[in-house]
Amino acid sequence: MPRIRLEDIRDDSQELIEHSVEIVGRGASWMWHGFTDWVLQDNIIEVAVGLILAAAFTTVVTSFVSDILLPPLSLLPFINRNMDEKFAVLRKGPNYNQTMSIGYNTMQQAADDGAVVLAYGSFLNKTINFIGVGLALYLLASIYEFFSKDTVIKYQVKCRYCRKRISEKAVRCVNCTSWLDGREDK
Repeated sequence: MPRIRLEDIRDDSQELIEHSVEIVGRGASWMWHGFTDWVLQDNIIEVAVGLILAAAFTTVVTSFVSDILLPPLSLLPFINRNMDEKFAVLRKGPNYNQTMSIGYNTMQQAADDGAVVLAYGSFLNKTINFIGVGLALYLLASIYEFFSKDTVIKYQVKCRYCRKRISEKAVRCVNCTSWLDGREDK
């Protein structure tokens, strides 16, 4: 069996390390260039700008719903407090005021007492917020379509054969492949 010399191991390991560094460097460079090409594509930048605008738009609509729309609704006689503060007690805590039958005034009191509450007011607030955002986006898309003559809203109809929703401009159903111009009826 041949003897392994320490000098041979040092030379081989030094070459191996240099080769590994070169391969890792090339891989990192390839990865970086691929990443920058992907990030700087037009559609990625458009999506990023769209997401930023959508987040800002959502905060504006949220503020409109919670600061302008809901306070007048809370003045209705059967609501008698802010919508966010509407809750139902599912399980009373140990310090629940039973003598005056008032219970908890706020959700914070109920939470501090260890009660289990159903915060339906917060859910209704978020539901109204969601509907407001949806309607506002639909309105913006309609205004954009009116001024630019570019279709954003794609209207759909049901296929008369398979009853799936397809584009109103379709000549043939993508689901059942039936012709929609009357060829199937002949």
